[in-house]
Amino acid sequence: MVEKDNIFSSKIKYNGVFSFADFYKFCYDWLDQETGLDISEDKYGEKLKGDSKEIDVEWTGTRKVTDYFKFEVKVKFKILGLTNVEIAQGNVKTKTNKGSVEVQTKGNLLRDYQGKFETSAFRKFLRSLYEKWIITSRIDQFEEKLIGNCDEFLSQAKAYLDLEGKK
Repeated sequence: MVEKDNIFSSKIKYNGVFSFADFYKFCYDWLDQETGLDISEDKYGEKLKGDSKEIDVEWTGTRKVTDYFKFEVKVKFKILGLTNVEIAQGNVKTKTNKGSVEVQTKGNLLRDYQGKFETSAFRKFLRSLYEKWIITSRIDQFEEKLIGNCDEFLSQAKAYLDLEGKK
């Protein structure tokens, strides 16, 4: 059985003007290119409420680190009150969106994701020895790397939204 350790969990909130399509693409590209995750969209739902939308998006990104370790990052977007607005940038009017965004990120470190140590009780015992005495520092390194990736993603998303709102 896969051992799944929740290493990171945090979220950011933003309320203001931003382009949802551009933000969506920015987040996907950043996770894909900067962290090397294979991203799948697990859920995409839109609800219309008058002239505004509520959007729920869930992604799961995975990356094989070694034959024993795998990174899993779950990202949830909750957009409330998304409306189309027109803003003036100099003499040019630009169509964009306005609303509230919440981005929640969870990082999991998967150990023995292929289940190679699950074939017998003796192998399970060997796995506990292996993790406790042989690869302890390696587990710590992978946890730090995963925390760093997740934290940097949220920082980049927040910075993007802050820059978008100041245009």
